[in-house]
Amino acid sequence: MSSRSGFSSIDEVQSILSETGYVCGRALATVVFLAGRIGRPLFLEGEAGVGKTEIAKALSAVTGRRLIRLQCYEGLDAASAVYEWNFAAQMVAIRTAEASGQADRRSLQAELFSTEYLIERPLLQAMRPDDAGAPILLIDEVDRTDEPFEAFLLEALSEFQVTIPELGPIKAPEPPTVILTSNRTREVHDALKRRCLYHWVDYPEFDRELEILQARVPDAAQRLSREVVAFVQALRSEDLFKKPGVAETIDWAHCLLALDVVSLSPEVIADTLGAILKYQDDIAKLHGSEAKRILDAARTTLEDM
Repeated sequence: MSSRSGFSSIDEVQSILSETGYVCGRALATVVFLAGRIGRPLFLEGEAGVGKTEIAKALSAVTGRRLIRLQCYEGLDAASAVYEWNFAAQMVAIRTAEASGQADRRSLQAELFSTEYLIERPLLQAMRPDDAGAPILLIDEVDRTDEPFEAFLLEALSEFQVTIPELGPIKAPEPPTVILTSNRTREVHDALKRRCLYHWVDYPEFDRELEILQARVPDAAQRLSREVVAFVQALRSEDLFKKPGVAETIDWAHCLLALDVVSLSPEVIADTLGAILKYQDDIAKLHGSEAKRILDAARTTLEDM
């Protein structure tokens, strides 16, 4: 690895990430390499369960850098993402000062709004120096936030600096590696995307998904793994409210292993659909002969390979 980018080549990105069980295509490996080399945030967009969050975990594992995760949600504001004051501890300090008769207002205020009473949230944590190197900041599901927070994030990521009124500006001595993810439940503003290198993480093709499954569930027999991947890939072509992601493929394989299944059957599929489909309307569509139809189509695809 090079000290500047973390990786010396695109091939090294693929090779080292695969050691953690994360299998990525060359396009994704390229954008990861470039994000590290030129110091730009990485914006990963795609359906849920395709591995956007996992790449941040994999990068943390291979680089030894701390992973700091900001899980986004509706109503998230700058205060919740950056810092808050420990109000309970401040009240105790005030009561103690009053009881001791040492409640000098100016000195007490300076003490109360010092780092001793500061609760650091993910964005501020990511600005702090770390012996292992700049941390990896995962801003997960940024599409769940609203536009005011996007505007704040745009400013924070452009300068890698946050300002606390009582303490002043705090700037990262070394910018963190920033990965933003979006499930595209709404469009994220172009201004934020332009600050980043963008990559759409799609459902993988058969060979890559099989490689991922074998890396994550190595105990699964080759026949079962191939049937699982072929069935899930065929299932994604159906008219479903929520198509299964790679995460569901892996979960399903684990479930089948726990049941000592060696080959798929319509009965086994019906009993374990909850591992791959998360909405009752979708599950209902596979009742009766539908599961057998999709399984037959999947096996035909395997025979033609």
